[in-house]
Amino acid sequence: MIAAVIEPPPGDLKLAQRTGQDAAAAAAADHAARHWVSDQAGPLRPGSEAHKLAVTRMFRETFNPYKPTIIDWPVLGDEERNRLISLPIWDIAVQTEGKARIRMLSYAYGLSDPAWREAIELNGWEEGRHKTVLSNLVAAYGITLEPEPAYPPPRNAEWAYLVTGFSECIDSFFAFGLFAMAQRSGFFPPELVDTFEPVMQEECRHILLFANWLAWHRRTIPWWRRVGFELRVAAAWVFLGWERIGLARGMDDGAGNKGKPQDNNFTVSGTKAVSNVDISIRELMELCLAENDRRFAGYDERLARPTTMPSLVRLACRFMRRPRPRDRTG
Repeated sequence: MIAAVIEPPPGDLKLAQRTGQDAAAAAAADHAARHWVSDQAGPLRPGSEAHKLAVTRMFRETFNPYKPTIIDWPVLGDEERNRLISLPIWDIAVQTEGKARIRMLSYAYGLSDPAWREAIELNGWEEGRHKTVLSNLVAAYGITLEPEPAYPPPRNAEWAYLVTGFSECIDSFFAFGLFAMAQRSGFFPPELVDTFEPVMQEECRHILLFANWLAWHRRTIPWWRRVGFELRVAAAWVFLGWERIGLARGMDDGAGNKGKPQDNNFTVSGTKAVSNVDISIRELMELCLAENDRRFAGYDERLARPTTMPSLVRLACRFMRRPRPRDRTG
């Protein structure tokens, strides 16, 4: 049964079989992946059929058909290549995408609603494409990885989907800011940074889909299951919080995977690895907030957005001192 999940979904995924795109087609696909507004009038109330159809249609119509197998990786100088190789993320990045893929697909495969099944299955397929991009990158630049583990289906598909969805909400929020730092600082070649831009925007789409699935699911789940579901949501946040402050060593996430606190914390401790610019914690948090808002700005404002990380960071910023203006006369 699970073997069937591994295959790409039908329908719009046929776009991924295209042999390539010219510059105009690539620009149009990129724009379509970032901008979408429903033609449905009125509010899109979570739990309604109109909301479900808008969310799943958004995810389908913003699909970007880029092909990782034809990416032309730029040539790097020794210093640039050493910077890339020294990033302590490659093993966990490849493995995270492999785990996310099987978890998304496993959850989608058990859904009876065809609209949600198709959207979450496409989400899982895109996680697999991210893994291909990363695998091709490490091969292109001679980065040595640890042997990959197996990616068995999770024992509890809903729990694994919740952990993965909330984890992506946390990691993507900080990754948006770190990516912007790398982009602005010139620490890595612009061609290399630009190669990952579609992947970053896809992560935005993924957490937009997850936030709206969560809002829809909370409104439609039978009343006798609501308390149990909210306890499971709380447990997922507790696990992820412990994982990211290093208290979950050896703790199982319910899908047969152990926490790796040092690697998972890279998203909040990796500024020096992606930029040679000094930046305070408050400045980094404000950059993450600005980039988070920018990446979601093109999507229908009636759709739910992930709110936990932005709200926590805005609250934290209220208690952080603003850095003193730097002396730029030297």
